[in-house]
Amino acid sequence: MEGDISSLPTKSARVAVVTGGNKGIGLEVCRQLAADGITVVLTARDETRGVEAAEKLRGMGLSCVIFHHLEVTDSSSVSRLADFLTTRFGKLEILVNNAAVSGMEHAQRVDTNEEQFVGMDKQQRLEWLNKQGRETYDAAKNGVQTNYYGTKLVIQTLLPLLLQSSGEGRIVNVSSDAGLLRVGSSN
Repeated sequence: MEGDISSLPTKSARVAVVTGGNKGIGLEVCRQLAADGITVVLTARDETRGVEAAEKLRGMGLSCVIFHHLEVTDSSSVSRLADFLTTRFGKLEILVNNAAVSGMEHAQRVDTNEEQFVGMDKQQRLEWLNKQGRETYDAAKNGVQTNYYGTKLVIQTLLPLLLQSSGEGRIVNVSSDAGLLRVGSSN
């Protein structure tokens, strides 16, 4: 499902794609880019949340935001995004690779924006998350598939569009220290 694109500029405005743009850092990146007048293609694997995020930004007066479904580990999904960008805009200036998974299996769905994290510093949040989850082969495999191979696939597929931007193409890869190997206590 794609958002209403009738009011978006076509070939003249700068265009950005933000993977994992439906929450957290990705959503804020979308907001800031759109506030700077850049046409933003907000992507997410969850269509409902992606549409809601784009609508939220448009509700803030940022009319140059559109949602496009994207599963970074699915080559046909990434190709559909590239086809959309080519057809609608003919270019891409900014790619923000933000989509990622934790590589852990959690007993419950964890949203780091929830109230349980209020008042916790970064280390306390990481410790809480580690206690709630467990490392499994499948979760680690999904982490590598999404965080490494998914990012690589998106870059490889969208690079031709970035190269058409007259030297103005930019790739930003967002990462987290949540993936750092920690041995022993931090005390």
